Amino acid sequence: MKKLKQLIRQTIPAILMLFVGSTMLYAQNGITVSGSVIDNTGEPLIGASVVVKGQTSLGTVTDIDGNFRLKVPSEQSVLVFSYVGMTSKEIKVGKQRELKVSLLDDTQLEEVVVVGYGQQKKASVVGAITQTTGEVLERAAGIGSVSAALTGNLPGIATIASTGQPGEEDPRIYIRGAAAWNQDAQPLILVDGVKREIKSVDVTSVATVSVLKDASATAVYGVEGANGVILITTKRGQEGKARIDVGFNATLKAVSKLPRKYDSYDGYMLRNQAIEHELAIGGDASWTFYRPQTFINNFRNQDYIVKPQYDANGNYLGDYSQAERYPNIDWQDEMFRSTALSYNANINFSGGTKFVKYFVAFDYQDEGDMTKIWDNRQGYEGGYSYSRLNVRSNLDFQITKTTQFKVNLAGSNAQQKTPRYYWGNNGEFFQQQKWSGAYKMPPNLFPVQFSDGSWGYYPLVSNIENSPQSVATSGYEQSTITRVFTDFMLEQKLDFITKGLVLRGTISWDNQFNEGNRGISDLHAVKRAYMLPEDGQLMYENLIDATTGFDFYESRDWSEQDGSVSGTSRATEMSLQLFWARQFGKHNVSLMGNWKRRINASGSDLEWRREDWVFRTTYDYNGKYFAEFNGAYNGSQKFSPSNRFAFFCSGAAGWMISEEPFMRKLKEKRIVDLFKIRASIGEIGDDSAGARWAYLTEWSVIGPFKMGISGDNSPYTGYKESIIASPDLRWATVSKKDIGFDYAFLGGMFAGSFDWFRDDRYDIFISGSDRTVPSYYGAAKTPDINKGKIKNVGFEFDLRFNKVLKNGMRFWANANYTYAHNEIKLKDDPELIPSYRKAQGYSQGQYVSFIDKGFIGTYDELYSAPVREKDDSQVLIGDHYIVDFNGDGVVDETNDQAPFGYTGNPEHTYNATIGWEWKGFSVFAQFYGVTGVTRDVTLSSFNDKLLTVYDTGSWWNPATGTGSVVVPRYTTQVSYNNGTQFLFDGSYFRLKNVEVAYTWTKGWIKKLGFSSLKIYVNGNNLFLITKMPDDRESNYGWSGAGGAYPTVRRYNFGFKLYI
Repeated sequence: MKKLKQLIRQTIPAILMLFVGSTMLYAQNGITVSGSVIDNTGEPLIGASVVVKGQTSLGTVTDIDGNFRLKVPSEQSVLVFSYVGMTSKEIKVGKQRELKVSLLDDTQLEEVVVVGYGQQKKASVVGAITQTTGEVLERAAGIGSVSAALTGNLPGIATIASTGQPGEEDPRIYIRGAAAWNQDAQPLILVDGVKREIKSVDVTSVATVSVLKDASATAVYGVEGANGVILITTKRGQEGKARIDVGFNATLKAVSKLPRKYDSYDGYMLRNQAIEHELAIGGDASWTFYRPQTFINNFRNQDYIVKPQYDANGNYLGDYSQAERYPNIDWQDEMFRSTALSYNANINFSGGTKFVKYFVAFDYQDEGDMTKIWDNRQGYEGGYSYSRLNVRSNLDFQITKTTQFKVNLAGSNAQQKTPRYYWGNNGEFFQQQKWSGAYKMPPNLFPVQFSDGSWGYYPLVSNIENSPQSVATSGYEQSTITRVFTDFMLEQKLDFITKGLVLRGTISWDNQFNEGNRGISDLHAVKRAYMLPEDGQLMYENLIDATTGFDFYESRDWSEQDGSVSGTSRATEMSLQLFWARQFGKHNVSLMGNWKRRINASGSDLEWRREDWVFRTTYDYNGKYFAEFNGAYNGSQKFSPSNRFAFFCSGAAGWMISEEPFMRKLKEKRIVDLFKIRASIGEIGDDSAGARWAYLTEWSVIGPFKMGISGDNSPYTGYKESIIASPDLRWATVSKKDIGFDYAFLGGMFAGSFDWFRDDRYDIFISGSDRTVPSYYGAAKTPDINKGKIKNVGFEFDLRFNKVLKNGMRFWANANYTYAHNEIKLKDDPELIPSYRKAQGYSQGQYVSFIDKGFIGTYDELYSAPVREKDDSQVLIGDHYIVDFNGDGVVDETNDQAPFGYTGNPEHTYNATIGWEWKGFSVFAQFYGVTGVTRDVTLSSFNDKLLTVYDTGSWWNPATGTGSVVVPRYTTQVSYNNGTQFLFDGSYFRLKNVEVAYTWTKGWIKKLGFSSLKIYVNGNNLFLITKMPDDRESNYGWSGAGGAYPTVRRYNFGFKLYI
C-alpha cells in the first residue's frame, strides 16, 4: 500500500494540474489567499487539491514545494484541502490571507495489516491482529533489540527480561500468557515470511511488526503457530530519488537495582542481635561468635594508611592498613562501574526506478560492560562485551508489467566476550560466580586486593569467590555468531488466465556458524591472601612455588587460544502460493493456497522436516460483512507415519456496524467513525514438545557379562530395550476462541479495540519421566503420552487518542491492558494425593510454599504450634507460625507445602504512552507495568555463618511483637521457617521510555541539502516502583538468590538525518 501511495503521489499531481488549469475560473474581484500544505511529518504535499467549497471549478493544486495561491470570492468562502489517501480538511477564509494546512493519513481507509502469507486492509481484518511500525520501535531509548523495543507497544504481548549482560538482554516474549508446561511457549518469529531469530534483524530495518493471536490469524502457520505469531516485515525501496537515512546514538548505562545488603558494622550489630535471639537454644557456645562494640567500631571511620602491624606481644603481622584488617567492602560498588557507554550507528539507502527498487541497510551496535575491570598484571583485559553488525539488501525487480522478482540478502556478525570457564564448568552456576559478589558476598571477608597486590580470598568456606578477581584473571572467550540469510521470491500475475490470479514462489537459505574458544586461556596461580580481623595475621595461599621450590611469585602464564567451530545450523525453506482476489460489484472474494516445506539441521544431526499445506478464503460484502475460513494440513517428522499429518481449520466473521444505514447520521457527524464486531474459532496443531524419536523403540548395548565364580568378563555383549516406543503420540491441539470489536469515534480522535479470548489445549505431551507410574515399573523410562489439558482465558484492550489543534499542535496517547490466566485441567497427577498437591486446578508454574500465619508471639503460641518434622526443638518465639496445611498435627515437606501467590509470568500487563508535538518539538513518555506475578528470590542472611545480611524488611521485635521478617539464625537452624517471605510480589511499574526531541525540516537544513534532522535525548527504565529486591523481571535457571548480570538504566543522545 505504501508503494501505491508513492505512485499516486507522483502521477496524480500532473493530472490534477492539467485538469485545474483547463477548467478553473478566477474571481474577477476576489481575495487572494496563499499558503502551504504538508503531511503530519512536515513534508510538503505535491499536487494537493485546494478548492472553494460549492464551486469545484474554482481551485488549484499545490506545487513541488507544497505551496498554493488562489483567488476566492469573499471572506465567507470555505476552502477544501484534499489529497489522495489523506483526510480532507475545510477552512473558512475569514481574515486569513496566509494558511498552513496539515493533512493526516486516513488510516481507517488506507492502513494495511500484514497477515499470514499476505496483506489485508485493516478494515476487512476479522482476526485478532495488532500491528506497529518500525518508527514506533525506534523510540525505545538506546535499545537495538526488536524484542525489547516491543515491550508495551502492543496489547497481548508480555516481555520478561532477566539480565543486562551484553548480548543476552533480549527478553522472553509471551502472547496472551504462557499456557504450556513442557515448552517455553515462545511465539513463532517470522522475518519477511521466514522463520528466524528476532535478533537477526535490527530495529532500523523494520517496517512493520504484526502480532497474530487468534486461530483465524495463526492457523495458516499450523505447526508452530499455537503460541502466536510475530511477523516482522523489513523496509523496501520506493520508486523515486535516492534517500539516505543516517542515525547515531550514544547511550550511558547505569546499574538499575540490586539487593540491599548491610555493611560490616551493621552486619556485626545484627549478628549480635541474632545470637541474643537464639541464645536459649544456642547455649554458651554462641558467645564465641559474639563481638564487642570496641571490635565492631573498627569497621567505621577507617584509615587507609599502610604500615607495619604488630600483635599485642610485638610480633610482626604484616604491612597493611586498618581498612584491610577490618574490611567493609561494598561489593556492588567494587564490581560495577557507575556508568558504561554503548552506541549504535546505522545508515540506510533506498530508492529506485520503475525497473528496480532497493533498500540497503548497515547497523552497528556496541554494548559496553558494566563490570569494573581490575588490573590483573597480565597484560590483557577480561570482562564482558558485545558488538554486532547487521547488513541487509532488499531488491525488487519489475521484470515485466506482470512479473516481479525480489531478492533479500542479509547477514549479521556478532561477537560476544565473556570470562572463560574451565574444566567444563560452563553451566549457569559457574557463570553466577562471576557476579555472585553483588548478591551473596559478605562485606567483611577480604578486600578485592590487599595493598601488596594480593587478591583477597577466604579458604574457610567453599564456593566463596572473589568475583572481581575471577573476572579479571580467568582469561576470556570471544564467541562469534555469523548468520547469512538469502531469500528469492518470484511473483507472476496470471490475469490472462483469470483476473486477480497471482502465483508466488519463494525459496530461502539460512546458515549460521558459531565459533568459540578464541581468546585468552589463563590458568596461572594468582597471588592470594586472607586474614581474620580478630588476629590480624596476613596469610598467603602460596608461599613456595610448586614448580621451582623457591618463593612464590605471580608469573605471566597465559596463552592465546585459536577459535574452533562450536556449532553450525542450516535451514532451507521453500513455498509455493497461488492467490486470487476479485471484486464483483459489492462482493470481494479472495482465495489463497500455500505449500511450504522447511528443512533444518544443526551440527551432525539428521535433517528435520516440517511441511504445511494451507489455504485461506475471505469474503467481504460492501465493506459491511466479512467472513474468513482457513485450513492447514500439517506434517512433522516427530510422529510416526500414521500420525505424521493432521488437518486443522479455523473460521472468522465480522460485521462493520458503522456502515449500516442506521449509523449514517452518527458517521456524518463524525461521532462514530468505525465500529466493527468480529469473532473467530478454530484449532491449531502443536508438535513443539517431546523427543524427536519418541515413537521408536531404542536399544542400547549392555555388558560384557561376568561369568564364573572368578567374575571374569565374558567376550559377549547384549542389548536391552532402553526406551519403550510411544507409537501413538500425536499432535497436541489448541482450540482458540476470540470475540472482539474495533472502534473509532469523534473524527478519529479516539480509536482502539477489545478482545476476549479463550485457548483450550488438549492432548498435551507428557514426558514419561513426569508420568505417575508404580515404583516397580520395570522400564528405565516410561513411554511418553498425550494427556494434558490447559485452559487459558483473558481479555485485552487498547485505546488510542490523537488530537491536532488549529495551530498545528498535536497531542496523542496510547494505552493497552492485557489479562491472561491459565489453569491446568488435566495432568497425570497421582489419584490419591489431595487436590492442593496436584497440578490440576492451578496455573502452570504455580508457586508452592510452606504457609506462614504471622509470628509466634507468646509461649502459649509456641507450645500450641504444630510440630515440625525437622528441627522442632529449635523453634523460638518470633519465628513464623507455619500452617499445618493437611491438619495431621505435623508440618512436613511432603504434605504441607501448598499453592501460594501466582506464577512467574504476569497475569496483568499494562502500558500507557503520552506524547506532544508542535513546530518540530516532540515529547513522549511511556509507562509500563505488570501485576499478578510472583518471584522467588531467596535472600537468606548468615548462610554458612557469613556476614551477608540482606535488608529485606524489619526484623521481628520482641518488645513490640511486630516485624516483616523473622530474625535469621546464626548459630542454630530451623526448617521451614522462611514461610513465604522470599516469595516476592513481582509486580512493578516503570517509566519505560521518555524522549525530548526537535526536528528541523526547513531553513538551514534545506540549504545544506538535507530533508530533515532530528536531535533527541531519551532515557529507558529511568524510574521503578516494585517490592522486588532487584530489577530482574524473572529468574532464568538457578534460584533468584544466585543473581545475574544487573539490568540497567539508559540515558541516550542521538540524531536522525534524512538526506
